[in-house]
Amino acid sequence: MTTPALRVSELTKDFGGLRAVDGISFQVEEGEFVGLIGPNGCGKTTTFNCISGLLELTSGRVEVLGQDATGMRPDQIQKLGLTRTFQHTRLWREMTVIENLLVPPRQQFAPSSLLALLRPGSRRAEKKRLADAYSVLDLLEVTHMAHNLASELSGGQSKLVDIGRALMSSPRFLLLDEPVAGVAGPLAMKIFQNLRDLTSEKGIGMLVIEHNMDFILRTGVDRIIVVATGRILMQGTPDEVRENQDVIEAYLGDS
Repeated sequence: MTTPALRVSELTKDFGGLRAVDGISFQVEEGEFVGLIGPNGCGKTTTFNCISGLLELTSGRVEVLGQDATGMRPDQIQKLGLTRTFQHTRLWREMTVIENLLVPPRQQFAPSSLLALLRPGSRRAEKKRLADAYSVLDLLEVTHMAHNLASELSGGQSKLVDIGRALMSSPRFLLLDEPVAGVAGPLAMKIFQNLRDLTSEKGIGMLVIEHNMDFILRTGVDRIIVVATGRILMQGTPDEVRENQDVIEAYLGDS
């Protein structure tokens, strides 16, 4: 039996007297593309923050690629192979797009700048990182913005660059928080197809928050986890979610 890329067990998060996440459990396999949906305020981003170490769990357990990540710092979890993006992008605004992408790759510096220059193969490695960065921009169809400052980007363009930075860290698992919010419909669909291809070709597991239920149902995810009021309402294929009356009521209200 294979070990899931991500396993969440009875995850609970309280803020004072408010229970934002109430004992949710699920898992995502390597190479699986899973959507996490639910109405505003249902606990989706709080779940991501707990998984990635930004928030301490009230109770429960998080395992990343077979290792217990409960209580780890975000940088420790990132070293396990899990990388995330945020609902609100956090780019380095005074750096260009290509410079933003060249920061995340791991193990690229020697102990000092001088040693990095003298280190055998450092120039070759730098050229490869640059080629990888342009490949990522090409995947996201934003190569033309490589030398724009991040401060010059629109909200949708910033989202794309944030995905690019995540991909540059050689992740084995990605948490993507509304990755195409603000991106025009046809391009958003294209980006989701490219992410789908990454799961198939490289075996990267992905868990994607998307608020727009109609959109996520059309993007070819393997499975959807539906959250309401901090609890999992159901898990299933897009067709099963589409036909579930409880999901319809959670989004539209019980008529």
